[in-house]
Amino acid sequence: MAKIYTDQDASLDVIKGKTIVILGYGSQGRAWSLNLRDSGLNVVVGLEHEGSKSWNQAVSDGFKPAKMKEAVKQADIVVFLTPDMTHRTIYREFVEPNLRPGMDLVFAHGFNIHYKLIEPPKTVDVYMIAPKGPGPIVREFFERGGGVPALVAVHQDYSGQALKKALAIAKGLGATRAGVIETTFKEETETDLFGEQVDLVGGIVELMRSAFETLVEAGYQPEVAYFETINEMKLIVDLIYEKGLGGMLRAVSDTAKYGAYKSGRYVINEEVRKRMKETLERIKSGEFANEWVEEYGRGMPAVKQYLDEVDNSLEERVGRTLREIILRGKPKT
Repeated sequence: MAKIYTDQDASLDVIKGKTIVILGYGSQGRAWSLNLRDSGLNVVVGLEHEGSKSWNQAVSDGFKPAKMKEAVKQADIVVFLTPDMTHRTIYREFVEPNLRPGMDLVFAHGFNIHYKLIEPPKTVDVYMIAPKGPGPIVREFFERGGGVPALVAVHQDYSGQALKKALAIAKGLGATRAGVIETTFKEETETDLFGEQVDLVGGIVELMRSAFETLVEAGYQPEVAYFETINEMKLIVDLIYEKGLGGMLRAVSDTAKYGAYKSGRYVINEEVRKRMKETLERIKSGEFANEWVEEYGRGMPAVKQYLDEVDNSLEERVGRTLREIILRGKPKT
């Protein structure tokens, strides 16, 4: 079983007085900056463009942002919270020239370290804290006295205290109020990519689209098909979130239970599982990472084409109309 750390296992003392530089002020960057500051830690926001939307938001939140290069010069702990594919450039231009022995490099996702896009010197600590929720929820739960669970991992422990510092930051974020699970950069990266691709994003989108198209091609009204194959997904996911898989199955109708038993494994069969395994192998081998680096370097033409295709699909056009109806009927708060 995985080791789970809580508040009693972590102390902020190990990073008290250190300057924590947060690179980026988007969804996670803003949440981390505010939570760590509210926990009594010394936070500096480092941004690339003065006067940008992120810069102005940081100022509005009471920070005095600095250009990345200047921020890193004063850092004891550097936290990468810009989009993953910007990390290597930011590291080479702003971080690497200003690294001092004993500094810490911190990540919220293991991609760049695991696939060696960034290879830090041996004289720094490298560790990860990966909250298992979007930035606004990390902030909201913290403000309400709770916390979003997180994963922690140590890639390089020059100081001998890397895990303690990772847990300290997790505590500053509020994560230890819930629970923090120890993992590795390899495990976090490969499972995160796998989940995104086969079910959470890629798999679920294509499953819903295929179900919708099957009904429409059989002559059913697109609006009815949308409600039955796409809109109601939220209700099912909410039940799973609250009650687990078994709880969800017990909450739906007996007819739905039998239908799940009869057809679930027929649709998601051994051929699908084989393709899942093949997808995992592409992730583990680095094949996916190499393809993604090349795609990003070209300006993401395939991704943009995919998004355009989804935006112009019948299911999305129907969905836009139905979401307006749903919102009109939503009770006023």
